Amino acid sequence: MRLFVAVLPPAARLAELGVAVDELHTLPGADRLRWAGRDDWHLTLAFLGEVAEDVLPDLHARLARAAHRTPPFGLRLHAGGRFGDRVLWAGVAGTTDALRLLAERADAAARRAGVPMDEHRRYHPHLTLARSRAGVDLHPYVESLAGFEGAGWEVGEVLLVRSRLPVAGVPGETPRYEVVGRWGLGV
Repeated sequence: MRLFVAVLPPAARLAELGVAVDELHTLPGADRLRWAGRDDWHLTLAFLGEVAEDVLPDLHARLARAAHRTPPFGLRLHAGGRFGDRVLWAGVAGTTDALRLLAERADAAARRAGVPMDEHRRYHPHLTLARSRAGVDLHPYVESLAGFEGAGWEVGEVLLVRSRLPVAGVPGETPRYEVVGRWGLGV
């Protein structure tokens, strides 16, 4: 099964971001972007890819230990940015060192459980808002998000999420996400 480890901001924090994103939909080219479904907004800590069923018990145990070793910490959604001309994202502020440490622990837990992880990359905390294949200039979107400052929240859990990719070939269809594991931080 295709899995990733994530932190999910609370619904109220996502609603704040949603107001800012509504404004982005009025910008030129917005209709050429593939917008991430709001019900699926999350902060990915580690993308695991395809994981064999027999690895899951060890993976669950290791993610539980990683969560236990990490005390709750504060974050807020903040401004935005882009990865080249392909991905528009909302940024994260607050105790980002703790978020990075949790991401490293999630990555290490997966590796130790036998998940063949891709090469290790520096973690860049973000929440993906939209993707572009049409060469839309993302600068105006980033500028529009520059003043966005969401209220803070305490991160209290980490999730293991299954991603079911679209198979119907329907334009605009997005992956479906299902939480398959959840662990409280510091517990």
